[in-house]
Amino acid sequence: MASDTIGTLNYFTCPLDDSRLYEIVSADSATGTRNYTLEPHDMRIEDVRGKEDLHELDTAGFQFGREAAKHTSFLNDDDIKREYYPEGIDLIRRVTGATKIVIFDHTVRYRPSGEPDDNPGRRRPVTEVHVDQTLTAAIGRIHKHLPPTEVPSLLRRRFQIINLWRPISHAAIDWPLALCDFRSVDFEKDLVPVALIYPDREGETFGVKYNANHQWKYMKAMTPEEFILIKISDSIQDGSVSRLTPHTGFQDPNTPEGTPPRESIELRALVFYD
Repeated sequence: MASDTIGTLNYFTCPLDDSRLYEIVSADSATGTRNYTLEPHDMRIEDVRGKEDLHELDTAGFQFGREAAKHTSFLNDDDIKREYYPEGIDLIRRVTGATKIVIFDHTVRYRPSGEPDDNPGRRRPVTEVHVDQTLTAAIGRIHKHLPPTEVPSLLRRRFQIINLWRPISHAAIDWPLALCDFRSVDFEKDLVPVALIYPDREGETFGVKYNANHQWKYMKAMTPEEFILIKISDSIQDGSVSRLTPHTGFQDPNTPEGTPPRESIELRALVFYD
């Protein structure tokens, strides 16, 4: 298709001594120290517009939808939590059939042209192939965000982390989001845990190593009326469903000059099923 494109995607490369990958994140999150490097690879990225139904959470690991948000101002975190979180919970419940949903975090990515890259309130699109949480980290999130008395029973149910992502203000033509179909991922060979070491805590994400078989997808010019549900983790690990979705922002070489910088929001949710 004419809207398919080629993007340069940054994959992880491991230390020669096979030591655990880590990134030490400073208090302001603007700088850090890491023991791994990134390796760029040009990958074909297919535009799925018109073929959205071929990609579902339990097969591809992600799912597109169309539903405008009632909350449209994303400048104030308290307003987002009060007004947009309940919308997100309702949307995820209707799409997935989940019975309990807890949103534990959100990120607004918004950087006007000319603004310094290290402004902590304006987080840029992530430019390396990754998965936000390992299963170990997902279990840690349940312990962190749910009452201790509920945790044992919740861990006996199917649980997931799902991100709800959408553009805000205007179409996401600049630095769109690319997603890797889980059916093209070699879980054992492609994924490597990365420790995120903060001053007060430690998290764990997956870095993703290059695999020529990866099948990358995006939706060209996604509008604020459209959204993606992205599976980050799933307690079902028997191969019957997708387990996660590698993803990254990328610079589309076909982006017209003068296109406004991408603005987007993602909610991160703990999702449970009976």
